[in-house]
Amino acid sequence: MDGRRRNPYELTEESPVYVISVAAQLSGLHPQTLRQYDRLGLVSPGRTAGRGRRYSARDIELLRTVQQLSQDEGINLAGIKRIIELENQVAALQQRVAELSSAVEGAAATLQQREAQVHASYRRDLVPYQDVQQASALVVWRPKRPE
Repeated sequence: MDGRRRNPYELTEESPVYVISVAAQLSGLHPQTLRQYDRLGLVSPGRTAGRGRRYSARDIELLRTVQQLSQDEGINLAGIKRIIELENQVAALQQRVAELSSAVEGAAATLQQREAQVHASYRRDLVPYQDVQQASALVVWRPKRPE
């Protein structure tokens, strides 16, 4: 998070608020179908203390997706479950990539700051070294002969 405390009464798309009859109506499915999807692990809603199902807005959207894949695309429930698992895995990996990218950017910024500190600490009377190309001429030294 960003360091602030979250309001416990704030509703998000993950907040489990809909009872099964409302979730069934919102998704266009029969309540028994929702129970079956829960048993199969396709859409697992939150539970109350009394074990009653509570669906979130994200669960409702997932129920609609399951229905669309099943009825319109002809995918069986096992295939749909695998698709959902893979989509969750991709989302988790994308989150991890974002975290690692952020860490790399932070490390690069720290490295640049440290490099700038080192450069700032150089003595100003030093002369940078420049590699001088050697000439290819041959110079012969001959000592002077005594006269």
